Amino acid sequence: MKSLIATALLLGSLSAFAAPKTYQVTGPIMDMNDTTITVQKGKEKWEISKDASSKVTGELKVGAKVTIEYVMTAKTIEAKEDKKAAKTKK
Repeated sequence: MKSLIATALLLGSLSAFAAPKTYQVTGPIMDMNDTTITVQKGKEKWEISKDASSKVTGELKVGAKVTIEYVMTAKTIEAKEDKKAAKTKK
């Protein structure tokens, strides 16, 4: 029984680390189409991607105030070699 509880706790803690941090932005919709929604936050315009899996509650229309929850996902990652480390290897 103790091992079952320990396993459940371990799996629960691992899933907490696997989930990316979520963020949110609130403001009026300035523009939108099938793949993006643009929200005014203060003086900045935030363009956020959306797709068929984006859960929408209520009617989206220009001028409506929305709160968008999102995650940041890397599209590309390029590692650069440290120039100091490269010189010491020669």
